[in-house]
Amino acid sequence: MKVLKEEKTAELIVKKSRFISIARICNSPSDVKRIVDETRRQYPDATHVVHAAVMGSQFSYSDDHEPKNTAGRPALEVLKGSGITNIIVLIIRYFGGTLLGTGGLVKAYGDSTKLVLDGIQTEELVEKTAFSLTISYDLYENIKRILTSAKADNLKEDFGTEITIKGTIPTTSQSILSSQLSDLSNGKRTVIFEG
Repeated sequence: MKVLKEEKTAELIVKKSRFISIARICNSPSDVKRIVDETRRQYPDATHVVHAAVMGSQFSYSDDHEPKNTAGRPALEVLKGSGITNIIVLIIRYFGGTLLGTGGLVKAYGDSTKLVLDGIQTEELVEKTAFSLTISYDLYENIKRILTSAKADNLKEDFGTEITIKGTIPTTSQSILSSQLSDLSNGKRTVIFEG
C-alpha cells in the first residue's frame, strides 16, 4: 500500500458544473468528519461536498444529497483501485445549471477523483515510531548523518545547553539508531521511543 506525500487539488468543468477535487491525508474516521467539516466551512456556497476515504480496511463515503451512489461511491471505487490508503478525496461541486443525469454524475465524480490522483506523489506505507534523543554539540554532525541514513523525518531540533532532536523513524530502524547512538556516545546517550 502507498500513502500520500503531498496534498493536491484539481478542477474539472462538466456542462458548466465546477468540480474541485482535493486529496488529503486521513488516518481515521474522526479525521474524515473533521476534514469534511473544514471543507464545508472553506466552501460555504458549494452545492455539494462529496467525499470518499480509505483508511486501511475502513472506508467512508457520502453522496451529500446527490442521487444515491452517483457521487461518493464512484469516487470510492477509484480510490480503492489506486492502492493508496490513509487518504480522503473531497469533491466540491458548484452546480452549473444543467442536470447531468445519473450516468453523467457517476462519470464526473469518478473523473474528478482520477484527475486529482493523476501524478500525485506517494510513498510506500512504512510503520513509523516517534523518537527523542538529547546529545552534546560535538555529536551533532555525526547524529545527523545517522538520522539521514535511517530515513528519519519530521525532525524538530531544540538547541539549548544540549541539542534535543525529535522525529519519526521507520520502526525497523529503531535498533540501528539505538546502537549507533550508543557507540557514538560511548554508551552515555540513549534514544527514547514512544508508542
